[in-house]
Amino acid sequence: MRDKYRHQFAHAHYHKMPDGTIKQTNPFTGTAVWSVPGRGSKPITNAIPDSAKKIEIMDPEGYCNFCTAYYLSTPPEKARMVEKDGEHIILKGVRMEDLHHTDAEFRRVPNLFEIVTYDYWVKNYGYEMTKENLEHKTDYLSSANGIQHVIEIVDLKLKASGFGDRSIHELPLEDKLGMSNAFFGGGHELIVPKRHYKPNAQYDVELCSSGELTPEEHCRYFMFTIEAMKDIVKNNRYVRYVSVFQNWLSNAGASFDHLHKQLVAIDEWGVAIELELTRYRANPNYYNEMGANFASYHNLVFAENDHAIAYVEIGRRYPTIAIYSKSEHAMPQAHASEEVRGMSDLVHACHAAMGSGIPCNEEWYYSPIDATENIPWHILIRWRTSNPAGFEGGTRIYVNPVSPEGLRDKIVPRLFELKNQGKIENFPIAFECPCIPNSLRYIVGSKSWSPDR
Repeated sequence: MRDKYRHQFAHAHYHKMPDGTIKQTNPFTGTAVWSVPGRGSKPITNAIPDSAKKIEIMDPEGYCNFCTAYYLSTPPEKARMVEKDGEHIILKGVRMEDLHHTDAEFRRVPNLFEIVTYDYWVKNYGYEMTKENLEHKTDYLSSANGIQHVIEIVDLKLKASGFGDRSIHELPLEDKLGMSNAFFGGGHELIVPKRHYKPNAQYDVELCSSGELTPEEHCRYFMFTIEAMKDIVKNNRYVRYVSVFQNWLSNAGASFDHLHKQLVAIDEWGVAIELELTRYRANPNYYNEMGANFASYHNLVFAENDHAIAYVEIGRRYPTIAIYSKSEHAMPQAHASEEVRGMSDLVHACHAAMGSGIPCNEEWYYSPIDATENIPWHILIRWRTSNPAGFEGGTRIYVNPVSPEGLRDKIVPRLFELKNQGKIENFPIAFECPCIPNSLRYIVGSKSWSPDR
């Protein structure tokens, strides 16, 4: 009788009950999660719903403030990636008059409403803009058009912050130009791809998500983001960490249904990284043992290439995919181009498999600038498909409607389908993955990147 009720996969962090309930504890955060049978059986679908509306085709696109037709609806951009003579290059400090002289595949623009503001750095640290940023500001404001653009954006910000038209009009020009320092020296930025809708879209639900980019485009998206990370740290010596994340769709916190990443400079590591480093100090091989190895032993690894591995992570409030770099380098900035491509390919494939209709957060984690520990660069993709309610609040046990195995089984068929269609890069999927123990090589690496100041 006792054998009949023996729990399968008994483990301190992963406990499958006879009825199919899976009790999980995340090994990095300690979060307790239950996956209850029958609550997450809905398959992935990207069918166009009956409520979808036909879109008006625009060239250039002009559906939101991030679109090509509205370059002047964002603060002065810091950089853009363009194609020139068959190569993709980064142009920095493009003047207002030159914005339409090149076709930007990706733009790097300040966030109009900063989380950590320019004034935060000035008032708390005595921060001053670098020579490079001051020159950018001077150059941009050297023309009447540049001044007009900056003033219009400052006025827009003031109005959105509750200022009346009269107050805005009476504010001296000098004060407004002073407020624009945040556009040239701030540390909260956006990386904005060109397209709002995917190619040949007809309906408003056919948005251009990360998965709608080609693998090559997605890799450039990553490379451009990493260059922005380097630049933020270079221009502010008080920055200890740059938080990188992507909110897709409004249910995941996005203000616009236009693909973009956010980078936020902060003066601490953040609770999540501090907790991970505590685990690391107790056991440097923790990311292998409780990450990739654990996932492999429980058949949760679903994609792998020479430079990265992807698996379903247990014990998360939302269905969560983890993609880990195998590199011995701790930071995205220190990765070789082929290593970045390996990470990008798996992240892109995960987004492509889930489609553009599922709200999600993409979050980057890596070793902080001033940490001595060498932890692996990893990215979490959380599907924001459920809302914690009273049970979770009262027990601190979160109900994830999709079990780790269920999430794996949703993704794997889609990956094979996309692979056969040539829409994602070619790499081992599910049972094809080698799953070699201790494949994350951070354990033999050391911190090698430092800001170029």
